[in-house]
This record gives sequence, C-alpha cells and structure tokens, in this order.
Amino acid sequence: MSGPAADSWNSGHAYEQYVGRWSRKVAIEFLRWLTPSPGLAWADVGCGTGALTSTILTMWEPSSIVGVDSSEGFVAQARRAIADSRVHFEIGDATRLPLDAADRDVTVSGLVLNFVRDHEAMAREMARVTRPGGSVGAYVWDYAGGMQMVRHFWDAAIAVSPHDAKLDQAERFPVCQPGPLRALFERVGLEDVAVRAIDVPATFRNFEDYWNPFLGKTGAAPSYLASVSGDVRERIRLRLQSRLAPAGDGPIELTARAWAVRGIVAGSP
Repeated sequence: MSGPAADSWNSGHAYEQYVGRWSRKVAIEFLRWLTPSPGLAWADVGCGTGALTSTILTMWEPSSIVGVDSSEGFVAQARRAIADSRVHFEIGDATRLPLDAADRDVTVSGLVLNFVRDHEAMAREMARVTRPGGSVGAYVWDYAGGMQMVRHFWDAAIAVSPHDAKLDQAERFPVCQPGPLRALFERVGLEDVAVRAIDVPATFRNFEDYWNPFLGKTGAAPSYLASVSGDVRERIRLRLQSRLAPAGDGPIELTARAWAVRGIVAGSP
C-alpha cells in the first residue's frame, strides 16, 4: 500500500452484513446495563442503520429518540427500517450535535466513538445535550482481542503484509479499552463512571459467511481489503481459511466483545 486506506461508511446493507448483525445483540445487553426508566427522551449519536434505536424502542418505551449520523446512506436505511412517530433521524456531526443543551434524558452511542477524530469533543457533546442527572453511555468493539472476527482478520493481514501493522484497528483505536474509556468519561465531567465487557456469540454458517462481508467496502477492515492488490487479498483469504476452517466448511463459532461505559451528568435533575 502507498498510504492508509480511508475507512468507508456509505452502505447500510454492507454494514449490516459485516458487523451490524452482531451489534444488535450487544445493544440489548448494553441497554439492560443502563436500566433507564420508560418514557424518557433519548439521543442515539452515530445511529448508523438504527440497531440501537430499534432496540431502545423495543425495550424502554421512549417518549422520543433523535438519531444522528454523518452517513447519508446509513440515515436513509434507518429511516426506511424504522417508521415510528417517536423517532427522528438527522444527518449531523457527533462533535457538534444538532440538539439544545440538556435536551435529552439519555444519550447513547453504539460502536462509533473510536471512529470520531476527536473522542473528547464527542463525549462532551453527549454530556452537553443530556439533562443534569441524566445518563450518558457508549460501547465500542474490543479490537485488541475480544472482537474475534476482526482480530483474526488483522492477524492474517499483518502476517501477509507486515508493513501494514499500523492500520490494525487495535493500534488505531486505543480508546477501545476499559481504562481509556473510563478516563475519557471522567475528563468530560461525568460522574459515577462505570465500565464493563459485553460478550455475545458470533456464529458463521461457514467460511464464506465469514469472509464475504469483508468484501463489502464498508468499515475499516473491508476498506483496507478493497485497497490492496488481488494477490494480497487472496493470500489473506487463504490464511484466514486455514485458521478458521481447517477441517472443512462447517460453522465457525467466534465471540464478539464490546467495552461499554456509562456515566451521569453532574447536577440535580
């Protein structure tokens, strides 16, 4: 490669096939951990295709949800998928949210924080739009190890092209660990900050079910794969197949781990 591949986040369908199907499982556990009350006003920052928003609707009977994402493709798919008068989706910047101060009771973000250039600006915005005493929470994939489908990919890619090690998501996104997440929320003034791991099963029917989503050009690893030569791509595929499906073409059982963080906005409600 001559330079880093730019991450692409344009196709909602490709994202669903890549990691969206696992993110919905994480969303359920994350919301159970937050334990909010029904009837609250929510914001979903970096709402993507609406996985977290739809789970909020199912579990917590919100009064309203504002979903914000910078990708027109994701917002379009979310609008098609969720037809509910309580939900409004907007195209916007996570570091400059189109919401008034103290406008929301709960502000959450799923699998987005690490992809925003200024983590602290995003966390401050999430706190700003949340009322005093309200909850702010986020979760990110554990790229260093627990998000196994991605970890296996980068291990294979680096074995084939060692000079691309700097593009490994574990190296690029050090915030995706409990210590940095806790420190981030504490720096922006949130109180009672807590962090936990969320593990969900990620089962693939066969190797092709694992591999094909990496060809979708949406997300960090698929963007990287689209940027390399056909020879390098094939060598990565063969290395992964020998590691994950050495005995044939049966199911592949992996684990998808996310780190979740939550805090309370200072002040009385």
